[in-house]
Amino acid sequence: MTPTPSGGLPPERARLVSVLRELRTGTGLSLAALAAKTTFSKSSWERYLNGKTLPPSQAVRELCRLAGEPEGRCLALWELAEAEWSGRGAPPRADPPATTEAEAGRAGRAGGGRGAVLAVIASVCALAAGGLSVALVLLAGQSTDSRPATPSSAVPSPRCRGAACEGRSPMQMKCGTDPRTLASHRTAGGAHLELRHSARCGAGWARMWSTRIGDRLELDAADGGRPHTARITDGVAAQSYVYTPMTEASPGATIRACFRPVRGEGRECFDAGV
Repeated sequence: MTPTPSGGLPPERARLVSVLRELRTGTGLSLAALAAKTTFSKSSWERYLNGKTLPPSQAVRELCRLAGEPEGRCLALWELAEAEWSGRGAPPRADPPATTEAEAGRAGRAGGGRGAVLAVIASVCALAAGGLSVALVLLAGQSTDSRPATPSSAVPSPRCRGAACEGRSPMQMKCGTDPRTLASHRTAGGAHLELRHSARCGAGWARMWSTRIGDRLELDAADGGRPHTARITDGVAAQSYVYTPMTEASPGATIRACFRPVRGEGRECFDAGV
């Protein structure tokens, strides 16, 4: 399949591509280096990251491994994108004319288990129709540090440390490749939040997903200045990981973040010690 005539991508594939690009940025790897560390070629990764071709699930797993991220949520996005790509996520057709019990029996014997296959397809369609948020809620518990160890050769050197990281992006500064989750929080509106810390960078940040357009996440600055803020600006960002800029966080420090929803659930804050 090819992108839509407008040059854009269907929502399911756009979400997946957005997350894959973010993960690739976090690895600090070029397309050539990405190909050298995985079983997929440079040209394949170019197509996957531009949305020209749907990547196989194994490519998603390998990119998550290199980025040091849990694979559960990315695979949920892949399932929805694959359903759209293959047409299994399309609205069901009208029911065929009713058949007699005898005809149904003959069709069942001839089908050799076709009903089981259709049941699986129906389940996938139901997932797609339910929307991405359902998949994310079911997999939220997988956003922990129970992930395979990232090979040291795949972890690029950080570009800042301590005070030099203040207000900088954890992805651009290569601090997001081997972080530790200090605390997790789910808001009253269903958004998921985490406080993250990189020992190599001596800095922490917060991230959010399953959010709404207009939601904000604020991280207290180490110097007591204005908080570092991340805001959801569009629908793709609302279903992707969105990060605050970093703040210096040495051992013994406390990191605090506050979520400000666009709707009236009220501000929610949480913190954690390094």
